[in-house]
Parts: sequence; C-alpha cells; structure tokens
Amino acid sequence: MARKSTVLIPVIIAAVAVGALGIAFVPPEIRDRDTAFPKGTVRIDDNVITVEIAETAAEQQRWMTFRQDRLPLDTAMLIKHDKPDLYEVWMLNIEYNLDLIWFDENGNAVYLKKDVPPCTNVVETVSCTYKTTKRALYVMAATSGFVDEHNIDIGSKMTIISA
Repeated sequence: MARKSTVLIPVIIAAVAVGALGIAFVPPEIRDRDTAFPKGTVRIDDNVITVEIAETAAEQQRWMTFRQDRLPLDTAMLIKHDKPDLYEVWMLNIEYNLDLIWFDENGNAVYLKKDVPPCTNVVETVSCTYKTTKRALYVMAATSGFVDEHNIDIGSKMTIISA
C-alpha cells in the first residue's frame, strides 16, 4: 500500500506548476482589463454624492467584495436593478462595515441599515444577509458613517444627476 506522501507530494507539485503557468500566461485582455465601475452623481436631499454604479450582473456580483480601500464619505456604490423588488445584500467577502440604503423607483429611501458588519462565517448566511421590507430599485452601499454624515433617513429623496 502506497504512503499518502508518495501520492500527495506529486499532486501538490503538479498543482503549483499548473497554477504558476496559468498566472504566467494570462491573456492581456484579461490581465489588463479595467475593473473600475462607471461613475455618476446623485443628490440625496441637499447632498451631492459621487457614485460608482454596478448595473450589469457581473458588476452587481462583484460590487464591494474584497475591496480594501474604504469609500470616502462623499462617495457610495449604487446597485441599479432592472425592476423593483425585495433585494437583499449578502455581506460575504466585504472588508469593512457599511451603511446600506434601499431606494424605490421614485428615488425615495424605503429601508436602511447602518454600520452593517461583514460576514465572519460563510456558513451563517442568515445573520449577514440584509433585505428590504419594501420594493426597491436601487441599493446604495457606503462606508459606515455615511448615513449620519448626510442625515439620510426613510423618505430621503435621491435624484440621479448623471449616470
């Protein structure tokens, strides 16, 4: 009977070699691809906010995941959906606490959560998933403290200036 190490060591060496070759020969169109989000401007009540817009399905999936840099308090991520619904936000792979605001199709804030912590456990999805109780078309995510900085509350009005 073969020892585990005689089987495992060649498998590990092969996996490392394949990974290194994959990294070395990444096509330029993938390696040099711009991963920045399109930018726009919104007004929430009397505050003008720069937004990064996640509109495509890929952008919505990526949104704030693994992002190390905190958004300044005058900037937010805006997820735009195709139709109003009860959208949820899962805080998996988020690096810092966020303020979350849901806006309806008329731009009215219908639900918000302040200082939402990231998931600490992949298995416990319920405790780190946040869902609006009213239909929304937009979800805004910003660094914790954003809601208080701009005095945003249920009923605050968001107007899209440029998108």
